[in-house]
Amino acid sequence: MRFSHRGTKDSREPWFGVRRDLSAKRSSILSLVSFALPLAIWAGVSYLPFLWHPDIRLQISADREDVATVYIAGDRVSKGFFPQITSAVRDQNASIEAQWKSDDPLGGSTESAVRRSNKKILRHLAPVLISNGVIDEGQSKDDAAIYRAWKDIAEGTLDLDSPELAGENITIVQQNWKSMRSVSETYDSDNSISRPLLSLIPQGKSANPDYLPSPDQVVAAGVKIFTQPPEGDRPSMLQRVGHSMRIVFGGFFLAALIGVPVGVLCGTYSFFSKLVEPFTDFFRYMPAPTFSTLLVAIFLANDAPKIALVFVGTFFQLVLVVSNTTRRLDLPLLEAAQTLGANQMQLLMRVVIPGILPNLYNDLRILLGWAWTWLVIAELIGVKSGLTEFIETQGRFRNFDMVYPVIILIGLIGFFTDQILALLRGVVFPYTDEGSAASANPVIKALLFLPRWFKDAAEQRLPHLPDKSTHPTRA
Repeated sequence: MRFSHRGTKDSREPWFGVRRDLSAKRSSILSLVSFALPLAIWAGVSYLPFLWHPDIRLQISADREDVATVYIAGDRVSKGFFPQITSAVRDQNASIEAQWKSDDPLGGSTESAVRRSNKKILRHLAPVLISNGVIDEGQSKDDAAIYRAWKDIAEGTLDLDSPELAGENITIVQQNWKSMRSVSETYDSDNSISRPLLSLIPQGKSANPDYLPSPDQVVAAGVKIFTQPPEGDRPSMLQRVGHSMRIVFGGFFLAALIGVPVGVLCGTYSFFSKLVEPFTDFFRYMPAPTFSTLLVAIFLANDAPKIALVFVGTFFQLVLVVSNTTRRLDLPLLEAAQTLGANQMQLLMRVVIPGILPNLYNDLRILLGWAWTWLVIAELIGVKSGLTEFIETQGRFRNFDMVYPVIILIGLIGFFTDQILALLRGVVFPYTDEGSAASANPVIKALLFLPRWFKDAAEQRLPHLPDKSTHPTRA
């Protein structure tokens, strides 16, 4: 290994070396890149139009009378279908202009029906006005405010830029306002225009499909859903998180409470191994969700069957993993203890269990991640609840910008739980390699300092008690 004059590794040390560790600095850089790279790809796909934008996100509604499907602002349509929509709306406007010049300007409709249709056309401008800050969302059905905006745009006193109206839509606004002004300069619901108005031509911009919202949409939706207070039967997101964690940790705790002793016995004694492991190995291939109906029948429809499903999905894997870890204990340790005269119980309690604890801790960390994989299925059986109920409901209505924050939250909870447990391994097992490395970690130092600080503070506040060793007790 080459060293510089300062005694550190040479900067020319290769990044790629077979079975060679990277420096702490390079390891940290690569760890950051592992998270930054997927985020950069997601952002690039979302914000760079030349990469991949197969859809058009509507900024102005597509109002057509010849189809049952209604497209509103915010909806996405494919780039191949978008020209068909705009062409159909132009044809519809052309037929309306022809009606104006005919003997039947209403096109066979009643005046009340035309007024209702005109009101919808006027409101098609609302999303654009909201986006430009002309009105707020609470005024999306304020016909008087929207009516004034039509006037201001037609007369050129209101400029829109986010988004701006296309030239043909400016012309349509001016044509419609000419008809509207002939009836009233201000909005009058009792005397609204009964002449058919032209529809605005749909506008939009390139966008990802609705199942892949952009990062800013996900962040905005996440802030919204995580700040909403509970309302009626709808719990807050914090309450949903608590519920889901109870399901996961409840099922995992029960699996570990039973599975760890069984696994240790199987790994220690051939009797238990041959008695338990064949059926356990067979049962683990049965998909846990197939038992959902049976679990609901046994435990009814609340949280009990959900916890039971996490238990079933984790327990049998846990037994086999723990038994395998127990078998890998160094045999010379057992032989040395037997030489010193240890009996069966002493071998189990003082050699086997202490010897496997560090590896058992790692096994439980991994299996806790396995338990999280059953959460989504567990919360869908019986009465839907928790984070999964929110994901399923929003996904059904294709509100994927609200689905992603919850999925990311589940990943963050699992990831940080695992990282905290990994960090604490050095504290719990200071005699391992991880323990010596953790002793230099500032977080671990703080964690180790707090108990001593509380102890010292308590001793200072407690009154000094007499030493009982100097006062013999009465018989």
